[in-house]
Amino acid sequence: MTRDLSATAVLSATDLKRLTTGEVSDPHALLGPHPGPAGVTVRVLRPLARAVTLTSAAGEPLAELAHEGGGVFSGTLPGAAVPDYRVAARYGDDVFTYDDPYRYLPTLGELDLHLIREGRHEELWRVLGGHVRDHESGHGTARGTAFAVWAPDARAVRLVGDLNHWDGAAHPMRSLGASGVWELFVPGVEPGCRYKYEILTPDGRWIQKADPLASSAEPAPGTASVVHASAHRWNDGDWMRRRGARDASEAPMSVYEMHLPSWRPGLTYRELAEELPAYVKALGFTHVEFLPPAEHPFGGSWGYQVSSYYAPMAALGSPDDFRHLVDRLHQAGIGVIVDWVPAHFPKDDWALARFDGTPLYEHPDPRRAEHPDWGTLVFDYGRAEVRNFLVANAVYWCEEFHVDGLRVDAVASMLYLDYSRRDGEWLPNAYGGRENLDAVEFLQEMNATVQRRCPGVVTIAEESTAWDGVTRSTDSGGLGFALKWNMGWMHDSLSYMAHDPVHRQYHHHAMTFAAMYAYAENYLLPISHDEVVHGKGSLLGKMPGDRWQQFANLRAYLAWMWAFPGKQLLFMGQEFAQDSEWSHDRGPDWALARHAPHAGVRDLVRDLNRHYLAHPALWRLDSRPEGFSWLEADAAQDNVYAFVRYGEEGEPLVCVFHFQPSVRGAYRVGLPSAGDWTVVLDTDAPGYGGSGAATAATVRAEDVPWQGQPASVELTLPPLGAVWLRPHR
Repeated sequence: MTRDLSATAVLSATDLKRLTTGEVSDPHALLGPHPGPAGVTVRVLRPLARAVTLTSAAGEPLAELAHEGGGVFSGTLPGAAVPDYRVAARYGDDVFTYDDPYRYLPTLGELDLHLIREGRHEELWRVLGGHVRDHESGHGTARGTAFAVWAPDARAVRLVGDLNHWDGAAHPMRSLGASGVWELFVPGVEPGCRYKYEILTPDGRWIQKADPLASSAEPAPGTASVVHASAHRWNDGDWMRRRGARDASEAPMSVYEMHLPSWRPGLTYRELAEELPAYVKALGFTHVEFLPPAEHPFGGSWGYQVSSYYAPMAALGSPDDFRHLVDRLHQAGIGVIVDWVPAHFPKDDWALARFDGTPLYEHPDPRRAEHPDWGTLVFDYGRAEVRNFLVANAVYWCEEFHVDGLRVDAVASMLYLDYSRRDGEWLPNAYGGRENLDAVEFLQEMNATVQRRCPGVVTIAEESTAWDGVTRSTDSGGLGFALKWNMGWMHDSLSYMAHDPVHRQYHHHAMTFAAMYAYAENYLLPISHDEVVHGKGSLLGKMPGDRWQQFANLRAYLAWMWAFPGKQLLFMGQEFAQDSEWSHDRGPDWALARHAPHAGVRDLVRDLNRHYLAHPALWRLDSRPEGFSWLEADAAQDNVYAFVRYGEEGEPLVCVFHFQPSVRGAYRVGLPSAGDWTVVLDTDAPGYGGSGAATAATVRAEDVPWQGQPASVELTLPPLGAVWLRPHR
């Protein structure tokens, strides 16, 4: 029988106001069950409810609660033990029954809170965000979602979303003290529930924010976070076991860079999983690199303005759909690198910017908080919790999505306090210098943590300056990256290729200069999306001459890229000589690949990758000077270059390049040994669209010393072509 508890003790006016206005940091002290001398007082907050009843778990009525005002209802049950009760709230003719969130202890332990305060929680994503889990109720476990968010300067935080019809008044969260974390476990909340946090700022404004650690996000134009529980079962165990045994600097890496939404516009993650692995495998690339796959509000940023660092972009599918894509690539033997953007974030008012009403993730000083080029905010790398957010995020992508590499965007903008700033617009470090010492420590911590937790994962820096030690170990004072993009090589070589051949002799050493510093770092040679947008045209469009010469130049240049010390990266569309620059709306012009000259470039890229993998000389000693030797570096008038690549124990590979449009006969090149040599590659072969001017499949070297070698051979050099040779087997 339902008992009348209207005579129960009521809240003070102050506490009642705190609950009804939402300005409460300890709602569990006022709401939920509270044993006392007279029994167990139960208080609930149900704004707009006409009546509230307590029932047993089986639905039997226990008590009718009295309305104290402002939607606060309370009553006292006899006995000292808290029963396994439920709350039934009546709204008009409808009754909504739910398990009371305010009868549950926090889901974060003291160790979690200590690690968060120290900025050392390497699995931060497991405790912050929204997580479906079983939680102890005192009467067994209950299934629901635990929500937790870091907002240290908030006066109050409420949970708002589908669970309460986007009215957060009934779900104030509890502050967990000095950690700055606010927490609430809500029984019954299932995957798919959209939510945000409603934050009362220090200046008295209520603002709504997406969850910084949400594992799923609402597709644009929506901005809510989404509760997600992974059900994916990985099938890449063999790949993951092998990954940890690889040394990136001595392993082959040929990367196909791509923008997932525009590779084939309209395809989802699961549809991409049906097409992408076979395509990349057929071309022989060892890895794919995705432009940033994290959720971002503006598609035109290509992912470089991230709003939700822990959620894959929702437009292409769920987080498990993204896992499925990675899984299928691994099963095809293809590694996955993702672009990661810890350098800056957008100013959207529903995301990270001024998250709790104060500068939280961004630096409080505008001279360090604002990025002048991109209209974005810069992370406060000196704040332990912010650094933890980013380091844990790097680990998260490697552990939760099995990615094999992180290409860290815009590292130079992080390292220099005066990056793109004029005098007076930047704040020096403690020693008066321009180096961002906090960013340096963050990058070192990130690299060391990823390498320790995720053996075999490669971190790659897009760093465009001469900062010393980018790929030196953190133990030796370096930043700790495995590889660095060689922007100097890219700029110099493209500049050389853009010149008409008649003028190239005056720029000859633009092609050789990179060899002077090739071993200062472990390099990757990038022809990335940045080189084929914003009016720069396509890679083919950068080549001079008539149509035939453009294709010939491009084929020879690609052979140069694959042969030069360093790993290589090519952006999508350039593998078949895309004519126009990249459009993120339209994607590559796939129809071009059906036409002979374009198909010839595609076939060349396939064969470059095949020969690359077959000849360890091209990658085994990439980062050591004994793996490379010039044969001809000064033949400026001839526009000829020649060098040898060596493996640790394997055969040498001789690479000869002729960047003139005429055939050059009887050109002597030094070789490491006499006898028959096989022409491994000729970019002028008819099958690639070339003239076939040098058709010999085998040449014989004589015991004629030349170019510092004991033997030599006279070659017919093709026009605008490259020839690779190895000793005949």
